[in-house]
Amino acid sequence: MFVRHPLFRPLAALALLLLVDLLLIPGFFHLEVKDGHLYGSLIDIVNRAAPLMLAALGMTLVIATRGIDISVGAVVAISGTVAAMLVGGGMVINHGVPEYVSRVPMAWALAAALGAALLCGAWNGLLVAGLGLQPIVATLILMVAGRGLAQLMTDGQIVTVYYQPYFFIGGGYLLGLPFALYIVGAVFLATALLMRRTALGLFIQTVGINPVAARLAGVRTAVLIFLVYVFCSACAGLAGLMISANIKSADANNAGLLLELDAILAVTLGGTSLGGGKFSLVGSVVGALIIQTLTYTIYSLGLAPEVNMVVKSAVVFLVCLSQSAEFKTMWGRLRARALHSKQGGTV
Repeated sequence: MFVRHPLFRPLAALALLLLVDLLLIPGFFHLEVKDGHLYGSLIDIVNRAAPLMLAALGMTLVIATRGIDISVGAVVAISGTVAAMLVGGGMVINHGVPEYVSRVPMAWALAAALGAALLCGAWNGLLVAGLGLQPIVATLILMVAGRGLAQLMTDGQIVTVYYQPYFFIGGGYLLGLPFALYIVGAVFLATALLMRRTALGLFIQTVGINPVAARLAGVRTAVLIFLVYVFCSACAGLAGLMISANIKSADANNAGLLLELDAILAVTLGGTSLGGGKFSLVGSVVGALIIQTLTYTIYSLGLAPEVNMVVKSAVVFLVCLSQSAEFKTMWGRLRARALHSKQGGTV
């Protein structure tokens, strides 16, 4: 039955938000083509949600192994800073026409930024899988030190990028749709194929359910946990490139700030249990869309930005309750008592 499907609740929540937008925001579903590109509120939402979708995909696999990564925002800042500093942009005169050029070939800049992100993931994976530190403590180290490192590289200043091709990553369009969506789609498709066409998805679920039993069964749990943290940081690195390209600069102070919390919320909204085990990549993408749609709705209605934080807190509280076994047991008992009292009163 569809009501019992794991994706029913996140899809229902997204549909409810869209219904509210339809009723309260004029022209919300209106789409138009300008310069060969689609424009409209829906396009804005999915485009702005792209970095969060990437972060949520990486976070999904980490949470599925009973882990957590709160250094995602710092990795975003590092990746964007490295790329922006290498790309930068200087003006040259080409045939009498001024144009900006990159300091180094953009491919090398992107590779360096993603390489920095992979090193961050390897550091987290080494602390968690190699040294056995608690995931929240291990990633807290990089959360603090990583953003500080990004700020040191920029001396606390915003690094502006002038190289036009770099902007395409976060603000370009391909076949009428934002290019960022194609990046998300490629990462999602590759991850989904690995999870479904190989035993990797089963191994991740096994480690999340019972890591000791998984190790005794022959699963290389340490290697697997190491790899999921590397993958999570790689996704965050891509998100950092998107954000940096979209705002045409690198802001080490604010880029990716609290993105890890939104990613965790998106994953849990999508149906992945914080206790590890079963996970849903599609659900995480839907969760990211819910968060971005909620943010767009609050801003469009003219409400204070602080309302968004309060609403998110309420959502986190409700999600935690829905995943609490004790709360479910207590709620079941209350329903049973109420039903018993009702039946007793009618006899």
